[in-house]
Amino acid sequence: MRAFFAITSIHLFISNFVSAQLSLPGTPFLPQNVSNTQVSSGFPNPQWSTLLGDLLYFYDAQRSGKLPDSNRVSWRNDSCEDDGQDVNVDLSGGYYDAGGTVSSFTIMSICWGATDFGQGYNLANQTAYLDSALRCGLDWLVKAHHSDNTLFVQVADAEVDNAYWGGDQDIPTPRPSFQINSTSPGTDVAAGVSAAFSACSNLYANRTFGSAYNSSASLQNTTYAATLLAHADTLYSFAVNASGGQTVYQSSVPAVKDSYASSSYDDELTIAALFLARAKNSPDLFKEATDYHSKFNLANQDSVFNWDSKTPGIAVLFAQLSQSDIQLGGNLSRWQDVAEAYFDKVIAFDGRAEETAGGLLFYDGDSDSASLNPALNSAMLLTRYAPLASNTEKQDSYLQFAQRQLDYALGKNPMSVPYIVGVNPNSPSNPHSAQASGGNDINNIDSSPEKEAYILYGAVVGGPDKKGRFYDIRSDWPQTEVALDYNAPMLTLAAMHVMNDTNDPFYTSLQAGAYDKVRPEGRPCDDAISDGCAGPELSKGGKIAMAVVISVVGLVIVGLILYNIWLAGFAKR
Repeated sequence: MRAFFAITSIHLFISNFVSAQLSLPGTPFLPQNVSNTQVSSGFPNPQWSTLLGDLLYFYDAQRSGKLPDSNRVSWRNDSCEDDGQDVNVDLSGGYYDAGGTVSSFTIMSICWGATDFGQGYNLANQTAYLDSALRCGLDWLVKAHHSDNTLFVQVADAEVDNAYWGGDQDIPTPRPSFQINSTSPGTDVAAGVSAAFSACSNLYANRTFGSAYNSSASLQNTTYAATLLAHADTLYSFAVNASGGQTVYQSSVPAVKDSYASSSYDDELTIAALFLARAKNSPDLFKEATDYHSKFNLANQDSVFNWDSKTPGIAVLFAQLSQSDIQLGGNLSRWQDVAEAYFDKVIAFDGRAEETAGGLLFYDGDSDSASLNPALNSAMLLTRYAPLASNTEKQDSYLQFAQRQLDYALGKNPMSVPYIVGVNPNSPSNPHSAQASGGNDINNIDSSPEKEAYILYGAVVGGPDKKGRFYDIRSDWPQTEVALDYNAPMLTLAAMHVMNDTNDPFYTSLQAGAYDKVRPEGRPCDDAISDGCAGPELSKGGKIAMAVVISVVGLVIVGLILYNIWLAGFAKR
């Protein structure tokens, strides 16, 4: 359950950051009423363009601190403007969502996607909103990097925030600030934030990954790129050389242990070295990343791509850099082998990868609390890697698999639910968001109020359970929670489709009421709600059928008993 934690932030604040960003449109983009959803045509496709805009709009709804004059979300207010006051550092601003590992991963993912497929943002007229969304997070990350070897990794106490349910005006205080430093390091989070800075520096400097990925978003700013690169370089050095050694950040900040503890720092060090190698055109850093990959045996890990596990994306990034003309010393064939060994298992549902009855990629232990996130991240990586596949057969199979996962998330699933709030009449109507709900009674989240006060347009929710059931219950956070990192892969996928797809997203074919016809009865069985754990709940028709069966079986048994009694009596005669 995610609450009002502040993103990790880093601060060497420069006053011209905001003024240097792209000018937003005079008439702002606002999400459309779902009743207006209709089949469209043309290039760029209007529906994909609108979806990309909705997904970015979600980030506006998650902002913390002093809101800009351009704020598009009427029900949001200035909030938590005193964050960092306990340490005399301005840590206000950024986004509500979670700790530093999640936020830096989200920003890294979005910048990587906008470097490879940024033309989609340009075509959809969303580049200025992309710039605004990124700077909101990046400027805050710059704040949190208060000195070379000090990084604030969380604002607010997780237990206190998780006990609060309400709007942005009464968020509990005090909100303590937590940091890592030279003597109390956090290799994983320092390297992760470094990777985010490098990836975004590449975007703002228009440093692409070769001819196959030469579609960067048009928001170049060399001054901003240089600032981000300076922070990336310093943080990478901090991650590698901290006097306190190398360790996961919960060792130094126990407050994050029960919310967003990290499993290792191996993947963060590797991907940070890789993105920085591209940013600095450094063969030495590329070799460091290669050595990390071997040292930590990353080629043999069967993990998902998410905030805690970057490994599946690392082989893709290695391959991108190796095929480019940057001359960092990479061997494309080697990284094709690593990437395809992993992807071939994914599409065959081999190893940890499973396929649900409805066709969703599922990983036990990772998909249980947000089933769509591993599937969408896999779809994003497969689509990104496909141009580099070793043969056309693999390329086709990767793209087809990715499209099936995307279509599932957009409504081609047993529930007929597009799992993005506000895009269709069948979209989730009860996202787990205190601010959007309008409620303030944590003991009655589902009923107070009965209907969400505001539509959290563009929010990707956690998704259905392993059996494909989606209950759309506000308190059921594994299914209905929203988060910064949930939207990240869908942003990149939508940008890809704006560039290349004239067909509408699948949800435009869904008729209103489709979900209501198949909505499951009963209650879920997950970490939030255990009422349904006694066994599967039968539908009304199933209950009637079961009653009929029991009645018939009962009559047969009674008949047999009476027949045996008659036979016994007959034999005595």
